[in-house]
Amino acid sequence: MSKPEQTREEAIRRLNERASSLEQRTTPDAQAAAGHAVAAQAWRIIADLLGGVFVGLALGIVADWSFGTAPIGIITGVLGGFAISVWMAHRTAQRLMREAGPPPADAPSVPIIEDGKEQE
Repeated sequence: MSKPEQTREEAIRRLNERASSLEQRTTPDAQAAAGHAVAAQAWRIIADLLGGVFVGLALGIVADWSFGTAPIGIITGVLGGFAISVWMAHRTAQRLMREAGPPPADAPSVPIIEDGKEQE
């Protein structure tokens, strides 16, 4: 028994359904994209924090080697690098907050929960 002939409209409809199904499976959803953007911003702040400390450490080692002031250069470099890296991370976080804008007016408030009891 042979298959019944499909009309052209039925074949086009089935093809469009399959194409839209494929498109839905392959299109990244907005929530995943937003999650990746937030993770990238977090890694940027972590890189600011670690980079400042390592640069300060390297400069401290170079200063100790150049001037012969054994631990003073390393200690000063690490503390200075840490201070600069905290400042850079704070500046990056402030810039990201400005770009995000104010929260929407209809945003729900988050309750404070202490010791299993909700406070208002």
